[in-house]
Amino acid sequence: MAQSLVGTGFGVKGIFTVASQRVQVVVDLPLFGAFTYLSHFDVIPGQRVAVPFGTRQLCGVVVTGIPPEGLPETQLKEVAQVFDALPPLPADFLAMVNFAAAYYHFPLGQTLFTALPTGLREARDIIPPDERPFALTAKGEAEAPPARQRARLALWQALGDGALTQAQARQVTPQAGKILADWLAEERIRRVSPERVPLELGPAPHLNDDQQAALSALTAQPSGFQSWLLHGITGSGKTEVYLQRIAPSLAAGQQVLVLVPEINLTPQLVERFIQRFPASRIAVQHSQLADGERLRNWLDAWQGRADIVIGTRLSVFTPMPRLGLIVVDEEHDGSFKQQDGLRYHARDLAIWRARQAGIPIILGSATPSLETVANVEAGRYRKLTLSQRAHGAARLPTVRLVDTRRAKLTEGLSDAVIKALASRLERGEMSLVFINRRGFAPVLACTDCGWTSGCPRCSTRLVLHLMERKLRCHHCGWEEAVPHACPECGAPDIKPLGEGTQRLESALGRLFPSARILRIDRDTTQRKQAWDEIYRQVHAGEVDMLVGTQMLAKGHDFGTLSLVTVLNADGGLYSADYRASERLFAQLTQVAGRAGRADAPGEVLVQTQWPDHPLYQALVAHDFDGFAASLLQERRLAAFPPAVYQALLRADATELAQANAFLTQVRAQVQPLAEEVLISGPAPALMVRLANRERAQLVLESPSRQALHRFLDQLPPLLDALARQHGRGLRWSLDVDPQEM
Repeated sequence: MAQSLVGTGFGVKGIFTVASQRVQVVVDLPLFGAFTYLSHFDVIPGQRVAVPFGTRQLCGVVVTGIPPEGLPETQLKEVAQVFDALPPLPADFLAMVNFAAAYYHFPLGQTLFTALPTGLREARDIIPPDERPFALTAKGEAEAPPARQRARLALWQALGDGALTQAQARQVTPQAGKILADWLAEERIRRVSPERVPLELGPAPHLNDDQQAALSALTAQPSGFQSWLLHGITGSGKTEVYLQRIAPSLAAGQQVLVLVPEINLTPQLVERFIQRFPASRIAVQHSQLADGERLRNWLDAWQGRADIVIGTRLSVFTPMPRLGLIVVDEEHDGSFKQQDGLRYHARDLAIWRARQAGIPIILGSATPSLETVANVEAGRYRKLTLSQRAHGAARLPTVRLVDTRRAKLTEGLSDAVIKALASRLERGEMSLVFINRRGFAPVLACTDCGWTSGCPRCSTRLVLHLMERKLRCHHCGWEEAVPHACPECGAPDIKPLGEGTQRLESALGRLFPSARILRIDRDTTQRKQAWDEIYRQVHAGEVDMLVGTQMLAKGHDFGTLSLVTVLNADGGLYSADYRASERLFAQLTQVAGRAGRADAPGEVLVQTQWPDHPLYQALVAHDFDGFAASLLQERRLAAFPPAVYQALLRADATELAQANAFLTQVRAQVQPLAEEVLISGPAPALMVRLANRERAQLVLESPSRQALHRFLDQLPPLLDALARQHGRGLRWSLDVDPQEM
């Protein structure tokens, strides 16, 4: 619903002015609807503008909509400035933003500004670099510089051989910038549109029968919407199928969007793309890029200069005028779901975008999500299978379960695991010890009174990071020094309980003094070039053992890795989240798949106290299809997604009672509106306290997606009104298609 802003406007400036008109503008604030302004400029939807808002001047974007009548023009503020160095945001980008705002029931302004790079969120004009090359005019060709001006003569001669970009000109002479500026003013050179570089392909390996069959099916339908599931076992060469399917799209002058789940997967993937498409321009998008670099890459994609965009979840919004193909690698991965702010799922938005554009999309995974499996069963997606590993001698690793119920463990390692690690070290093969806990130990405890190191801001434990002598919360970031004695009873005998990556690294160093051990977790990969150095060490044969968390569970191809050992996997079996077993099976399958990708046969040892559990039995048999079928049947019987559609209404406050009171009142008022929607709760969130906020939630679910969204459409105004009654300290949020409870 449109709203009006009352008051006087700032001064306006611009080139083109028109008679006063009312326009609808959205800004980056948690307010639903657009705001009405007066504009003396000729503006169209997608135009970035500066507008007064209270005492501030904000960046806004003009959107479609009929401004409300009633308020006199004297009570409306005026658009202060139009930013016109860039063209208006494209219509298909705005359509996607509108869909995301409507589907996830999030303010349109915040949705739009979430989708923009940081530079375009600011109230300033962005002047894009002019990357058109320079060519000599007839006047320039006729007037050669004198021989004594060697730099100018060298540049003039180079231009005589063909057009040059500014970067190419600087390679001729460092003075190129000033010389070109002078010649441009003298009309001795001109800007020319760059010619499209013909597609150049690097060497490609021979495809096996499965890969060739998948590629033939994909290329048989080069245009039109179709959602494909490329279900390939780990190491089956899914990336090679992507590359060979991308080539004809690039040859046809189309752009390609490739989504990956993790930043750390990007460097090696980009390198493969550069080797395969050396003349194509690749734009990388992820949160570790500097704001300026991310903006340049975004503009390159929008202006059609980039042929391929490779990025993490926010890249799904990147405008691409020639988009012809979308690839979502590791489509099952939970990191495609944003967990705060605009809680969107990049995979689902990518599918919507492909449908709107009428282009194919490929979803790749060794462990597809149950939502994707259900869509294949329903005939909405077409499935392609890669059942053999791409490397000729490679086979799926043998998976063995190590029963630890009565086993004596040394620093969390069983005798079987220690012997297996020793044998690989003797043979010069690499091993991976996997534990999904960074730090030295999950908790510090007092052996006298039972005190444990709890986070003062969250309902979780502080993790011991021994090297830094810190206790750290991995949820809110709280840090404190390690106490010298128990804070409760004063006893000096406080000990770390359990294992983390730091403790394992230390233990392996004592057990295998000659081993070269490399720990990979979030603590060791914070530097920008960390992953480049890790790949260099591994591929140079400088590592005997890797110790790591889930960062190592997917996407990495370490050829000499022949042994994977998994510690403390059972924790995933105890979770109250119904998705926990799906996530655990995917994680174990992915990490197991790092072994045996080259000539050496792979082996996986999983330490467990539940060796007879169906999940582990399916893992031993490499039976994803059977395990997924049983999980789908359980979900249908229990009426859980994907059998039903779900949303969470979350509330957080300084006191749990306040959050519960708000949700109880909400439930009472909206129950009459819930014709086909089941409302459960309120109940505490799985992690009740996070960053000094107490959290509770209502679960909203329906067998009909349309019925659920009709119900959700009515909630925001009511929720805002009720939240105001409960004080400024209360916050609410809607999470549509939640991935975490």
